[in-house]
Amino acid sequence: MALWSGRFEKDMDELVKKFNASIPFDQRLYNEDIDGSIAHVTMLANQGIVTEDERDEIIKGLEEIREEIRESIYEASDGAMISPLFSYEDEDIHMAIESRLIGRIGETGKKLHTARSRNDQVQLDCRLYLQKKIGMIAAALIKFENIILDKARDYVDVLMPGFTHIQHAQPITVGFYFMAYFQMFKRDLERLKDCYSRMDYSPLGSCALAGTTFPIDRHETAAMLGFSGPAENAMDSVSDRDYMIEFLNAAAISMMHISRWAEEFTWWNASEFSFIDIDDSFCTGSSIMPQKKNPDMAELLRGKCGRVYGDLMALLTVMKGTPLAFNKDFQEDKERIFDAADTWVTSIEILAKMIEHSHFRQDVLEAQLVHGFLNATDVAEHLAQEGIPFREAHELVGRMVRLCEEKTLENKEIVSEGDAGSGEGKPAGYVYGLEDLSDEDLAQIDERLSKKLLGDISIRACVDARKSFGGTAPSEVMRQIEVGRSWLAEFTENEE
Repeated sequence: MALWSGRFEKDMDELVKKFNASIPFDQRLYNEDIDGSIAHVTMLANQGIVTEDERDEIIKGLEEIREEIRESIYEASDGAMISPLFSYEDEDIHMAIESRLIGRIGETGKKLHTARSRNDQVQLDCRLYLQKKIGMIAAALIKFENIILDKARDYVDVLMPGFTHIQHAQPITVGFYFMAYFQMFKRDLERLKDCYSRMDYSPLGSCALAGTTFPIDRHETAAMLGFSGPAENAMDSVSDRDYMIEFLNAAAISMMHISRWAEEFTWWNASEFSFIDIDDSFCTGSSIMPQKKNPDMAELLRGKCGRVYGDLMALLTVMKGTPLAFNKDFQEDKERIFDAADTWVTSIEILAKMIEHSHFRQDVLEAQLVHGFLNATDVAEHLAQEGIPFREAHELVGRMVRLCEEKTLENKEIVSEGDAGSGEGKPAGYVYGLEDLSDEDLAQIDERLSKKLLGDISIRACVDARKSFGGTAPSEVMRQIEVGRSWLAEFTENEE
């Protein structure tokens, strides 16, 4: 019979026992559960609720059980932590440890559960567990951010097309591109820190929902366990799962960032782009096509995002109709946070390694810069600076683009008739850009236009000129890198 079975005449149905048990997955909380129990019994002794000898006997028994579990536990293929010491008869990790303690030290072990409930116990374990996981995830993100900063510095002067609507838009640097992702993962770190601050209150001593008549000191246990203080309201503290939902939300947003980058790398690895070279150690081949080099890790990272979305939606759905205070529905929370935490930290580590060992192909990027009139916006802005109203400048540049497209098409037609190229000395297949328009071409569009008026409209000049705060000019990207390093160093120092 279970430790709670005094009021019952019958034992649980065997199928119900298995359905009810959470020990197959919550046994990974054994360290947190024992830490909480040690803090709790220490406080009970300090308050005179148990004797010092009883405290010492209980703590000794708990530490022996901890070591016994540690030596027996192993990681299953799905990442779950499994110990052969447990079975569904134990129900959950709290009952499993307590029953083992009673079996080991006898009657004294029955005093451990004084002035607490599994309701506050499970909340304590989950908060301690997530605090530890947040530290691991933050460390992985910090390492990743350093890799991003290093890559941004390596590619600070390398030009590439920037896209909107998956079309060539404006020229940027690869370093600028990396710094865009730096900002995304910076926000992920800030969300983690914010999430941690709201879960940093101990529920221990809230008991079932209304506190206890025993003269406990919740501030003492909170301090022993490293919390900022005890949770203010006992009923809220045992029924609250907001901190888990907030953690899952942070995980889902970060996984979305990971998925976006994985999507771009999947596209850019394709032969139609060939912008990047992903290291062989992050790719797989085909069982039938010997030439294939598939970006499977990028694709798998993209897919893992949906898994974490599912964890978030599952817990939101569990919580949406639950009344105060504790409900058995809440047992569905742990697998969600375990899965999301494991998936998140592994995904960060895989993406970080893949990014670190991938290289942008500068020759391919340079060849792409002639397509899509990447300097069109810069020309329009320059004309506006020369006194032409921007909307009028916008229209003039649009007409310049159309003329370039006509000249490119005309060149193709000449080549198809057997000529070597256009009458302007352009080779076969040449793509006209705005910088190729002559004074005669420009005057045809508007008499105010001339090559002198346009000045240097090369792709390099356009990029170098975008020095506005947050822009893509190499000098501005270097500023962003320096600010990023300072912020990351300060964040890391504060976390320590």
